[in-house]
Amino acid sequence: MRLFVAIDLPDPIKDHLLSLKADIPTARWSNRHQMHLTLFFIGETERIAEIKAALAAVEAPSFELSLSGVGRFPPSDRQPPRVLWAGVDVSPALAALHRQITNALTALGFAADERPFTPHITLARLKASRPLPAAGAFLNEQRGLQVGPVPVTEFVLFSSKLSPQGARYTREAVYALNQA
Repeated sequence: MRLFVAIDLPDPIKDHLLSLKADIPTARWSNRHQMHLTLFFIGETERIAEIKAALAAVEAPSFELSLSGVGRFPPSDRQPPRVLWAGVDVSPALAALHRQITNALTALGFAADERPFTPHITLARLKASRPLPAAGAFLNEQRGLQVGPVPVTEFVLFSSKLSPQGARYTREAVYALNQA
């Protein structure tokens, strides 16, 4: 089973992000069910019981997060864009939750992403072979995006099934954060 840990977003936030959709060649825009903030990608495993137990031991307070600006991967304009995203401000509470989840899962032998934590919500995936002026225009138009505060009261262990229509996510377990 292909697993990852994420923060799901409330429907009004997803609605706002869905309203940003623009006409960009090769873009496959995320649908409502695909919008989340990934905290740790686990990958293919059958060790679900161990993972659930490790995540249940994570103790963190609830908090609020804010979305700020948009961006792309790779970040350089010299390469074609592969992903368009909405940025998430890194608060101390978000960083602490990410660190605790990472520690819990790396203790089980799962490899953490070697890249620095860049919290974001994927808006679209692109299959461009050259720079796209429409993507640049979108990033310019939406650079001032500000959404929030967004209450975060839980995190979720999701499974993912890949299909030609995009990934399908299922909630395998939900972990409540401590209420302040």
